[in-house]
Amino acid sequence: MNSASITSRVGSAMKMPIYYLQDYALLAAHSVRAIFTTTRYAPDLLEQMDQIGVGSVPIIIVALACVGGVIVLNAASQFVRFGETVLTGDALSLSLLRELGPVFTALLVAGRNSTGMASQLGSMLVTEQVDAIRGLGIDPIRKLMTPRVLAAVLILPLLVAIGDCAGLFGGFLVATVTLHIDAQEFWTRAVKALVLGDLVIGFSKPIVFGFILATVGCYQGLRVEGGTAGVGRATIMAFVVSSLAILVADLLLTRLLLYTFNL
Repeated sequence: MNSASITSRVGSAMKMPIYYLQDYALLAAHSVRAIFTTTRYAPDLLEQMDQIGVGSVPIIIVALACVGGVIVLNAASQFVRFGETVLTGDALSLSLLRELGPVFTALLVAGRNSTGMASQLGSMLVTEQVDAIRGLGIDPIRKLMTPRVLAAVLILPLLVAIGDCAGLFGGFLVATVTLHIDAQEFWTRAVKALVLGDLVIGFSKPIVFGFILATVGCYQGLRVEGGTAGVGRATIMAFVVSSLAILVADLLLTRLLLYTFNL
């Protein structure tokens, strides 16, 4: 194999990620632009909000309640050594509101709904339903993708709020049983530990995370190749890519928001 062939292959390997990123950015921009057009599909939006929101509530409540309990157990083991168990409420509220609530909720919704979007849209593409929608003069991005993106952006902050409440309640139960902390003292410290910046951080991240998981899921579904086997690959890639993108975005957003609010 000569050097020219190796260079060509390396160049092609470097071009593909850039092409996929460009294609994704154009598709996401198209879906956002469609929000501001005169033609809107309110029934589709409400249906997606129901699927993403109501369907995810039980999972998020159970998962975040367990996360809150785990935080208390780990924090308590350190606070007991220094006789500062009263700080348990502070640690729980700050860690949940700033970081763990938004990230865990986004990852759970990505596993449930981002994969579902990729599977649904991929199946519609394979069975030529997307072509039929386009043949009727309807923009498939506006009809299929925009309601899903808008629904995820609107509903994820509400899911994070529910998850935070479940996590605080789960942590409170564990703190009451294991540390015998007074309820009034726990909730007073948990609330007083928060400032406006913490709330902004906790509820601005889900907007970005919702956009990421919805656009990635829809992109993977609308770019399916290879028939039904491609639908399965798109479903897996939707979860993998959206999860990694959420974690990378969380790192960048955390640094930016902590600097902005001087926390």
